[in-house]
Amino acid sequence: MVNSERISWNKILISVIFFLLAGLCEIGGGYLVWIWLREDMSWILGVLGGFVLFAYGIVPTFQPHHFHRIYATYGGIFIAMALLWGWIVQGIKPDTFDIIGAIISLIGVIIIFYVPRKNELIPSESK
Repeated sequence: MVNSERISWNKILISVIFFLLAGLCEIGGGYLVWIWLREDMSWILGVLGGFVLFAYGIVPTFQPHHFHRIYATYGGIFIAMALLWGWIVQGIKPDTFDIIGAIISLIGVIIIFYVPRKNELIPSESK
């Protein structure tokens, strides 16, 4: 029995990879600009950060969904990734409220992006 409304595990994996790549571009690029301006590092890091942030603008275009859902989903994923970045890169461990907030945002991600909707074509499927 095939359900046309279900998303395949392969599509989910590919979308998660794109979300993680975009998260690394946004958070990594933003961090490079941050340390250039806030921690008096070389301007080269700021320029590099700008290029990485530009790449972040391109990555979402590879997602086969509507713009608003993609960016809403990125927001939820970036909450969790920013907390992980702070823990791994800066050594600042998330507290209980950080973790609760990240879990809530990831539940929102699942609902917004992965729950099938009836009678809705994804832009890449309507071509």
